[in-house]
Amino acid sequence: MRGKGIAFGAISIVNAIATGNGAALGIRLKTEAEVELIENSDQIDVNIIGSDNEEDKILAKYAVKEVLNNLGYKNYGARVTTKSDIPIGKGLKSSSVASNAIVLATLAALKTNLDDLKIINLGVNASIKAGVTITGAFDDACASYFGGLVATDNINRVIEKREILEEDYHIVIYAPREKVYTKNVDKARLKKFDSFFKEAYSLVMKGEYWEAMVLNGLACSAALGFSVKPILKALLAGAKGSSLSGKGPAIAAVCHPNRVDEIASAWSDLPGDIILTRINYEKAKAVILD
Repeated sequence: MRGKGIAFGAISIVNAIATGNGAALGIRLKTEAEVELIENSDQIDVNIIGSDNEEDKILAKYAVKEVLNNLGYKNYGARVTTKSDIPIGKGLKSSSVASNAIVLATLAALKTNLDDLKIINLGVNASIKAGVTITGAFDDACASYFGGLVATDNINRVIEKREILEEDYHIVIYAPREKVYTKNVDKARLKKFDSFFKEAYSLVMKGEYWEAMVLNGLACSAALGFSVKPILKALLAGAKGSSLSGKGPAIAAVCHPNRVDEIASAWSDLPGDIILTRINYEKAKAVILD
């Protein structure tokens, strides 16, 4: 009983922590998970290729358990293996993506399919139980699963807008060397800027995505103590929008193809990595292996 799940990364358009309303944009970075189910066992072994982060292993275990418990499977253990090109602890939604991929892989191992929102909610439940999210990150999970731009009410887990963008946008990401984990984020500081996040979300609902992204980036950076200089550098280099992604420290910029090199060059003197990708419109998927 083996299955594989593939889910994609995302970047923030509006952070949901302060208000419960958020928006995110799917990107082509991805996580792949394989799950092998073992009868008459209560052991779940997790191998995260390229990482020994205990928080991610706990999340993987909760994701498998969430599926098994909800479908009534007792006395099953699992072997879970994940690999990803999404940097962990950078604000690029690695936890939401992993939850989606592992839930899908577990369902594939069981040769079971559920409707899309049920799958997403199983992953969100697992993320909350594992303590890797503050709001449940329903917006991030939906952007990871469906691709494109998604705006959501995270408190009630309702998708309020989904959009496929007509123009050919590219994504440039600056990923500093340090990591930031959700459990260490000061939610109270973000809440002091809630009026800015409400306005940013309102802009998203009006279709003014890049204005919303910039406002979110400036408010998040101010609240969490990050410099706004990388955002301003990206905008001056021709980005349509730029923002701190999630709780940081990564900065994302959305631009037309002819501005990619200019933005990457503007960030070239900053310590860390530059990642080039595109908007993702491919839906997350499950594959039955045997």
